[in-house]
Amino acid sequence: MKKIQLFLLVAFTLCFVTKSFSQKGNYDIVNGIGIFGGLTKVDLTTDNFITTQGDGFMGGFSATVEIPHRWYNMSYGMHLSESTISILGRPDASSTASEFIDYKMFAAQLALMIHPKLAGSYVTLDAGPMIQYNGLLEFKDNAQENYIINNYDNLLASEITNISNLNFNGVVGITAGFKFVKLRAHYIYGFTNTLKKLESENLDTTGGDSRFKGNLSMLVFGAMISF
Repeated sequence: MKKIQLFLLVAFTLCFVTKSFSQKGNYDIVNGIGIFGGLTKVDLTTDNFITTQGDGFMGGFSATVEIPHRWYNMSYGMHLSESTISILGRPDASSTASEFIDYKMFAAQLALMIHPKLAGSYVTLDAGPMIQYNGLLEFKDNAQENYIINNYDNLLASEITNISNLNFNGVVGITAGFKFVKLRAHYIYGFTNTLKKLESENLDTTGGDSRFKGNLSMLVFGAMISF
């Protein structure tokens, strides 16, 4: 219910983005709405598990405040994404054959960014904070639920799905293009220890580290259409 209320609040705010003017009246401050879609590469940086990058996709909306005679623009927006996180495991404790266990992660992200202009509004740097709400990890293949996580003797794949739901991220990147169509490349890094909750799960960590630490990272490549 809280997630639905958050989505409605952002959508309601975006609907009321309009054209406004500066107090001095020398130039327009033009607000616009952009629709974004792209592909993602997601990884979990941790010493506890052996991971590899997973693929995903992202889509959403953003509202941009364009200030023609300033060295920067501002924007805020909401993105929804579904990504894959892959962690190495084995079918049972005695098995010598390992394979990656693929988890799905659904996330909603709210970002506020500043856009320094490198070539007017045609090329900008992008940077700012982001709040991310994501659900628990879900199996892409339920047959892997009872796999054992590598680096541990008895830790089950189903026991590490309870990651942090609220994450604080930083975003850096670049956007290039024309007024209505632009390409965008972003790197998102999660400052939150997304595995911290596992320490309160009373897990059997025999053979590995009982302290859990992991940070999510995401590469985003996509295009934005502005109105």
